[in-house]
Amino acid sequence: MDQYPVLAQTKPGEIKSNLPSNPPESPESFDQIFSDFDQIIMPGITHWNHPRFFGYFSITGSYPGIIGEFLSSALNINAMLWKTSPSATELEEVVLDWLRQMLGLPENFDAVINDTASVGSLCAMAAAREFTNLDIRKKGLSGRNDFPRLRMYTSDQAHSSIEKAAIVLGIGQENIIKISSDETYRMNINELEATLKNDLTHGMKPVCVIATIGTTSTTSIDPVEEIAALCMKYKIWLHVDAAYGGSAAVIPEMRSLFTGWEQADSIIVNPHKWLFTPIDCSVLFCRRPEVLKQAFSLTPEYLRTAEAGEVKNYMDYGVALGRRFRALKLWMVIRSLGTEKIINILREHIAFAQKLAWTIEQHPNFELLAPVPFSTVVFRFVPEKKSRESEINNLNEKLLDEINKAGKVFLSHTKLNGKFGIRLAIGNIKTTWEDVALAWEIIQAKARVWE
Repeated sequence: MDQYPVLAQTKPGEIKSNLPSNPPESPESFDQIFSDFDQIIMPGITHWNHPRFFGYFSITGSYPGIIGEFLSSALNINAMLWKTSPSATELEEVVLDWLRQMLGLPENFDAVINDTASVGSLCAMAAAREFTNLDIRKKGLSGRNDFPRLRMYTSDQAHSSIEKAAIVLGIGQENIIKISSDETYRMNINELEATLKNDLTHGMKPVCVIATIGTTSTTSIDPVEEIAALCMKYKIWLHVDAAYGGSAAVIPEMRSLFTGWEQADSIIVNPHKWLFTPIDCSVLFCRRPEVLKQAFSLTPEYLRTAEAGEVKNYMDYGVALGRRFRALKLWMVIRSLGTEKIINILREHIAFAQKLAWTIEQHPNFELLAPVPFSTVVFRFVPEKKSRESEINNLNEKLLDEINKAGKVFLSHTKLNGKFGIRLAIGNIKTTWEDVALAWEIIQAKARVWE
């Protein structure tokens, strides 16, 4: 990977201009196709598998995962019914129970693999809507006046996919209530309860609360145990988005950060983020699988089978009818690495982040902008001669651009309380401390121009 820049160095339209506008009439040789792949496609690739890809939560493609993906494509099955490939269904059941055990979740959680957390959260929120017993599955939402306005609640730090799911489900953006976060970017529990009480007083119907363990901007952790208690009190579905942070639960000493998630009705964990499985592989755990099934199950005559009462048909637990054999790559990753090695790699990533955070705190011209519970560090450059927030923000935006232009590392950004922050997220299976140290050297070198 070191021979390639982490971030693609091409300009908009450059790849497209080098490709023919019409499809070939005659077959072309694989030699020519691969030559074009090298010369045209590769320059436009941002390398998510690169050990210095720090921009977003990593989606490392480990060797066993790549082999699993290859075999899945070669078999080319549709894992919608048990009958359409018994191995796909039964392997998914087994490997997801392995993952449940690795994460320390209780036995009453069932699971299903979706492509991404966006779809998994959509499915969980649809199950929450079904849990209201308002017969929305049959009668829909439009033109009805026999039930109140529906509400869903999340933090102002929640992932945008939560809001998008509310749009798709007909809840609407106005009814996704964003609860403010505290100084460590955790959902304000007192505000949540006050909002629930107020909505109930005004005749609205709370459907679910979405808590996050490992927010995208800062990897902050909502007070899940307290939120779970509120959800139980008001009989509301609790969904936990742990797409990134959830993987850390495999580390025994990290489990205290997850207290309360075992009381959730549904949880998202993405093995394709921090468990070294090639994208796409997102796991939805559900404590009420019968409600999830009730929300989605629809079996036309041509898909009815004699085994229906004896087996699980995964098409009943989500939006998609067609399903790839994703369990195969996760099975190969877990078997090839083993839980001990997975735990050690994650521990190492967290240690790298802690070491970098400490180093940043020692520098007179840099500051941390958020706590570092996992392996992502958010910071900014604050030279002594700059005091206005707008100036500091512009400077950090320029700094990030200069860092990424070099192509040796890729970092991203966020904004926290109006402050432009630089994000460095560690999660690649091949990342070493030397990679992180090089990133820090480049950051300092680019910043010296403005000191």
